[in-house]
Amino acid sequence: MSRSTSLVLRFVQLAVGLFLYGASTALQVRAVVGVGSWTVLTQGLENVLPWSFGVVTVVSSVVILLLWIPLRQKPGIGTLCNVLAIGPSADLVLWLVPEPDGMVARVLLFAAGLALLAVATACYIGAGLGAGARDGLMVGVHERFGWPLWLARTVIEVTVVVVGWLLGGDVGVGTVVAAFAIGPMVQPLMPLFRRLPWSPTRTDDGTTRSVHGSGTTPGGDETAAARVAPCDSESRPTATPARSSAVR
Repeated sequence: MSRSTSLVLRFVQLAVGLFLYGASTALQVRAVVGVGSWTVLTQGLENVLPWSFGVVTVVSSVVILLLWIPLRQKPGIGTLCNVLAIGPSADLVLWLVPEPDGMVARVLLFAAGLALLAVATACYIGAGLGAGARDGLMVGVHERFGWPLWLARTVIEVTVVVVGWLLGGDVGVGTVVAAFAIGPMVQPLMPLFRRLPWSPTRTDDGTTRSVHGSGTTPGGDETAAARVAPCDSESRPTATPARSSAVR
């Protein structure tokens, strides 16, 4: 496969993954049983700003991306697509899908959203075109201040949950489930997307190769965020998603 064809297919994979990510976030919002940490903050901001959920997602992603500058993180093209694509896709699905009646329907919708989130995350990350803004923030804190990744993630996500909850965001059982379940759900899916013919980590013999580096580039080097558990509201990586290959 030629390099140009491979790159086009990676962009298609990125676009599909980002759309599904926004859709999965919207399904979890409609379930009303609690949402992921960053989505709690988005909902809280939506309560105090005259903007839709999607617009708040885009604007907050831009603000977070600006924090990359003092943290010396470099965005990939996928990072910018992440900032611009997830919010509109979430708004579209929120418009199409009504809030269900009854707890059983809510739980099923949340489960569907969580499963779709895992597929979307693996699909988006597998394209190898850049980390999400929130992942870069976490990795930047880790690299700039020397904090362990788990500590950087914990401090950031607890902070956004508390702020979002104070602003009226939906904190519930789903918040806890999403925090602990998404990583194990994404992990077995990552190798599947990395075996695609156009994957930047696939070798000529069909196996995957390790990639290194703290930032993802359009050439396919994987961000350090791909080695940590993913953040909510963007394509999020799982902890060491594939032993052979090492995420707004």
